[in-house]
This record gives sequence, structure tokens and C-alpha cells, in this order.
Amino acid sequence: MGADRGADHRLGRPPATTRTELEQIALDLFLRHGFVETTLDDIAAAAGIARRTFFGYFSSKNDVVWGDFDALLRGMEEWLAGHGDDVALLDAVTEAVVRFNDLPPEAVPAHRRRMALILHVPALQAHSTLRYADWRGVVARFAARRLDQPAEAPLPQLIGHLALGSAVAAYEQWLADETSDLPALLRGAFAAWQLRPPP
Repeated sequence: MGADRGADHRLGRPPATTRTELEQIALDLFLRHGFVETTLDDIAAAAGIARRTFFGYFSSKNDVVWGDFDALLRGMEEWLAGHGDDVALLDAVTEAVVRFNDLPPEAVPAHRRRMALILHVPALQAHSTLRYADWRGVVARFAARRLDQPAEAPLPQLIGHLALGSAVAAYEQWLADETSDLPALLRGAFAAWQLRPPP
């Protein structure tokens, strides 16, 4: 599948010259042909670049799906660090997660494709676990500072896991309903933390 498909794309497309362009080419291939079925050679050929050039942008095929996740994560941690104790812990985390997932309208279709891959492709789950741990760590460190506890203590870790579970639950709903509003789903998921089970 690799050589023929890549040749077709290379004929009419100038070489990809940015990380974003390469990412979009790869996401399109994953959507059309499947994540597992698409090889690095397929992506490089479709982008009109050498295989080694790919590694100047991404360290693996799995990393393409996550885009510029590390930069976004640093931004979320910096934003949380800028909040004092006058903002409640849950409110700060909720707002940070909503901001982390803020998208311009033109980016929504590509983000839906990305999140469908992250949440539903079994071959990506091991890699996703590492990314989720990084994300949870940002929340846990913020909670630890607020609670004056070590980040490894049970309560900050629990808050990190709850935050991730809330975000994933919101994303599952968003992917299932194209008319839904992601920020509203995220806020609703975090608001549910305040619910109490019946006695």
C-alpha cells in the first residue's frame, strides 16, 4: 500500500515544510487508511519529504497524533502557576482544562480526527498512557502546592486522575455528538465533582 499511495500524493503536492503541514498530512492518511496501516514511509512520501526529514519534526508516528502537546502542557502549567489562592482549586483546574482545549472553529474538524484516534485506536493506548501521565502530573503538582502536600501524595494524585477522567468523559460525549459544545461539556464534567451520592 505504501509506495503507490505515496507516489500519487507526491506528484501534485509540494514538500511539507512545517510541522503543522506534516501533521495534517499524517492525520488525513490515518483517517483514510487507518493508523496501523499507514507507515512512516507513506507519510514521508505523501508529504514529499525524505523519511529522515520526518524525524526532524516528530520522534515517532505516535507523536504525530499528539501534535504540539508538550508546548500546550507547558502553557497549562504556567497558567495554573499564575493563580493565587483567591481562586478555588477546582475552579482553577476547570478553567485551565477549558483553556488547554480551546480551539478556533477552523481547527475543530482536525481536532475531532485527532481525538478519535487518541481515544479509540488500540495501537495508540500505550503511548497515550505516557501522555496522560504528563497531563495528570501538571494537575497534581498544582493541587499539591494548593494543599501543601507532596505531588506524590494520594490527594493530589487523585485530583489529577479525576481531572483526566473528567476531560476524557467530556471528549467522548463531544465525539459522539457533532452538535455538542466542548467547553460546556468540560465545565459540566468538572462541575459533577461537587455532586454527592444519595445516602
